[in-house]
Amino acid sequence: MSRIDLNCDMGESSAAKRIGDDPAVMPFISSANIACGFHGGDPAVMKATVELALQHHVAIGAHPSFYDMEGFGRNEMSLSPDDVHSIVLYQISALKGFANARGRRLHHVKPHGALYNMAARMPAYASSIAQAIRDLDANIILYGLSGSELIHAGRLAGLTTCSEVFADRAYQEDGSLVPRSKDGAVIQDVEKAIEQMMMMVSKGQVKTITGKMIDIDAETICIHGDHEGAALFANRLNNELTAGGHIIKAMAQQHG
Repeated sequence: MSRIDLNCDMGESSAAKRIGDDPAVMPFISSANIACGFHGGDPAVMKATVELALQHHVAIGAHPSFYDMEGFGRNEMSLSPDDVHSIVLYQISALKGFANARGRRLHHVKPHGALYNMAARMPAYASSIAQAIRDLDANIILYGLSGSELIHAGRLAGLTTCSEVFADRAYQEDGSLVPRSKDGAVIQDVEKAIEQMMMMVSKGQVKTITGKMIDIDAETICIHGDHEGAALFANRLNNELTAGGHIIKAMAQQHG
């Protein structure tokens, strides 16, 4: 039996707007990526989401982004590498504080939206994120797009990395995700998404949008908590993986 992590972006609501249904999704995942207030969430939601994760024995992760509440963190921004380091360190320190206050460690960091995608292809941003994590706590795991610059930078910084794949996103031949602006970027058919997930997990391959098969390293699978039907999708993925002989479990941290 192999181990696979199911992660979900969570805690993205605020006092003014509810996004997703975290209580319904949480029972089916093993890692939660909790928004840190820059694209979604606020201190009260961060605290409540940490509590919810603890109730379900789910690993606590920080989900930092560009400061872009209006665009939900999906607008690309031109920041210096030093500024990227600062905004990431600021956000993950806040989430780490909530976890530590409950006697738990911050398990991982997964960038959000445009910051995630830019770090996947830009070594300078990837290195800044990895260094911010290392500066705070070198035991924190870095989640990033499988095969990306972010994973490479994390390894160079001496961090444990976790290669992320997406069941419901189409891939390009270089291993990057098809931009959401293009047709077919999001796989709407649940059965096709499950088929893609099982191929990535069991065979280490994915069929690109052009039909070419490429190799891919799948250690954690992302579920988008803000999507309608996220809880049902999480349940299906959990059931399919379990039926296929996989154990749903977060990656273990390295303790110094």
